[in-house]
Amino acid sequence: MDLAQYKQQLRQQAIAARQNLPPHIWRQNSQEICNRLAEWETFLRARAILAYISFRQEPNLHYLWQRFPAKIWGFPRCNGKELDWYQVNPIYLSLETEVGKYGITEPLTNLPKVELNLVDLVLVPSVACDRRGYRLGYGGGFYDRFLAKRSLYTVGITFADYHLEQLPSETWDVPLNAVCTEIGIQIP
Repeated sequence: MDLAQYKQQLRQQAIAARQNLPPHIWRQNSQEICNRLAEWETFLRARAILAYISFRQEPNLHYLWQRFPAKIWGFPRCNGKELDWYQVNPIYLSLETEVGKYGITEPLTNLPKVELNLVDLVLVPSVACDRRGYRLGYGGGFYDRFLAKRSLYTVGITFADYHLEQLPSETWDVPLNAVCTEIGIQIP
């Protein structure tokens, strides 16, 4: 089995396990992730944050947006093979978003774009992360391309069961600065 096949197998297993989490456990673990971030000095100092809207039972960060509505929140929209980031007011999330071509909830294009030079923190959705800061995404490379072009402080968001000792990594993979699970925040 080559590296691409191995990563795809890991991805499928982790997504299937995550989607089989009982809803009350998913909500509880998501809330704990938000609590960990809300107590973290790096998050508290951040004024502009890039985040994501939960898809396929990813950790749900809406508790965080509700608790900190005064922060500038940016959410991604797929544009070809790139991510464009739009400023969304979490209070009006349902009015300022729509389901995109991959089935992911994305911001409307008439919203203001986030000024990326003002971003303090990126909360990166991750199928799995490892102790070195490498992440396993969905395989499209959207975040890898985005992060490779910028020097931003990144935090992989995943459940503790998918915070592994080591994931396979490739030369284009961009390590994260930290990983947050319901158990805590780990800085590689």
